[in-house]
Amino acid sequence: MMIAFTFMLALAFGIGGSVLIVTSTGNSLAQSQDAAANAHRLILYTLSTVSGVSQADRQDREYGELTGALSRLDSQGGHNSRSLRLSDSEGVIYVTRDRNLYNNNLIDSVGSENYALVTFRSESGEYFLQIAGQFEFGSHVMFLESIHDISHVFTGRQYQLVVYRWLFIIVVVLGAAFSWLLSFLMTMPLRRLSRVTRTIASGDLSCRATLSGKDEIGVLAADFNDMAGRLEHNINEMKDTMKRQEEFMGGLAHELKTPMTSIIGYADLLRGHTLSDNDKREAANYIFMEGRRLEVLSLKLLDLIVLKKRDFTLLPIKLKSIITDAARLLRPALDRCDVNMSYDCDAGECMIEPDLFMSLLFNLIDNARKAIDGTGKIFIQSRTNDDFSEIRITDNGRGIPEDELTKIKDAFYRVDKSRSRAQGGVGLGLRLCDEIVALHNGEISIESRLGKGTTVTVKLPGAGVG
Repeated sequence: MMIAFTFMLALAFGIGGSVLIVTSTGNSLAQSQDAAANAHRLILYTLSTVSGVSQADRQDREYGELTGALSRLDSQGGHNSRSLRLSDSEGVIYVTRDRNLYNNNLIDSVGSENYALVTFRSESGEYFLQIAGQFEFGSHVMFLESIHDISHVFTGRQYQLVVYRWLFIIVVVLGAAFSWLLSFLMTMPLRRLSRVTRTIASGDLSCRATLSGKDEIGVLAADFNDMAGRLEHNINEMKDTMKRQEEFMGGLAHELKTPMTSIIGYADLLRGHTLSDNDKREAANYIFMEGRRLEVLSLKLLDLIVLKKRDFTLLPIKLKSIITDAARLLRPALDRCDVNMSYDCDAGECMIEPDLFMSLLFNLIDNARKAIDGTGKIFIQSRTNDDFSEIRITDNGRGIPEDELTKIKDAFYRVDKSRSRAQGGVGLGLRLCDEIVALHNGEISIESRLGKGTTVTVKLPGAGVG
């Protein structure tokens, strides 16, 4: 930009200055020619006056009068000429001085207008203007030539050229400096935008360009900020999707533990023991039902966690029935840990999604089991009225510190990391529970006292008492 501006300035100033000098020199030369021509015409008029009062047959005296008149004019210097020369068709009659300056062919150019001129440069470098004119002297045609010094015109042109060269250098230098400063100021927003681009490329998606006005650069910065915002939003969505996928994989692994343990146990029973046909059918039926439930549950967890689906079909289910099923399925695992589980449920119904709600119960009961060191108790209570249904799961385990209660619903968060890792936890149980309860438009709350135990309350919109 600076080079282009400097080039255009130099070109414009160069052309403009050259035209100005040529025009000024031409005007000065024209003025000098006009002044010389006027002086020459005045001399011709004077000589014509002399010839008018003379007799044509007295040539010697008459020529003497002409030469005398020229001599007097030359001595007076009022004609502003360097030299005067008088001649006729036969040759030169009189010349005042500088005989060698004349162009002897000029009188041949005097035509019907009785006037001719030529500009030339002498060997010494001076510039002269030669003017030739004719007049009648009696019966003779006479020619008068004058030489005028016009060196001042070309000296002035030379002076103008020297001044112009210095002005050209100064203007070009100042123009280059100004164009550099202008380019620097104009491209400053672009440099800032470039720095923001590099910052975003390095990973800081929150960086934005500073809006510097409503001109083209400001519009570009606004568009860039809009693009960066959309890019940040899309990348955050991608990160969120990846996070949900991780949660899904962790949640699926978490949900596989309990039924897979039962499936493996029944399969081992079928393989290593002799059972009656009725027991075999019951074991095989349990394995089949749990496998089918895992298949359905995995798809529903995919919809819930990854796809954020919220249009599951809710069915009126008796809470006592589903709690009883969950207790029966978890009984073997609780017995191995010497944990006693009891429940007290009314006959109320609630609008729930059976598979996801069973997963909710599994997670809450399993968390209660993990919170108990040694012998312990888990108590489940459900109450239903026309407004809501409430399920409370209480244990007498270790409890949760008060400062941890706000964090335990976060994905992959574990209160006691060493115990959770040893027990196979991944920190997604309560996160899944929170999603499932939200799907049912309910609320989940946790109350805990350190060393006393924990109560988890799930409150759902009720369907009434069956």
